[in-house]
Amino acid sequence: MHLTVYLSGEIHSDWRDEIAEAAADLSVSFSAPVTDHAASDDCGVAILGAESNKFWHDRKGASLNAMRTRKGIEEADIVVVRFGEKYKQWNAAFDAGYAAALGKSLIVMHNSEHAHALKEVDAAANAVCETPRQVVDMLRYVLTGQLPD
Repeated sequence: MHLTVYLSGEIHSDWRDEIAEAAADLSVSFSAPVTDHAASDDCGVAILGAESNKFWHDRKGASLNAMRTRKGIEEADIVVVRFGEKYKQWNAAFDAGYAAALGKSLIVMHNSEHAHALKEVDAAANAVCETPRQVVDMLRYVLTGQLPD
């Protein structure tokens, strides 16, 4: 068995790398949004031309990024959505909702401080966890049936 996993959400830490490194021995392919914040914000105007109005600047970028996000979520077997500690990730909540609407297996990751704020998102998930290691342990279990040591 092979899994395709889309890693959505917070882009200000190395949680994606932690998961990929810990899952190196598993048959898993990972995809993700563009995690270079400046590139993600400015892709629309870099490709389609400058905008004097910030709304249209952001709209161009969001529209391009949405193509990548939709493709990644639609092709994934499992979607992992991480909510970070510092920023409000409205896009992560949208991604979790989109994945749930498509019937994708969904893992939501956040610290316990955000449990109340994310209760509806958590209710839509197949699993809720706090660490990248727990994500890898879940992937290992799904693929092999093995429990962590």
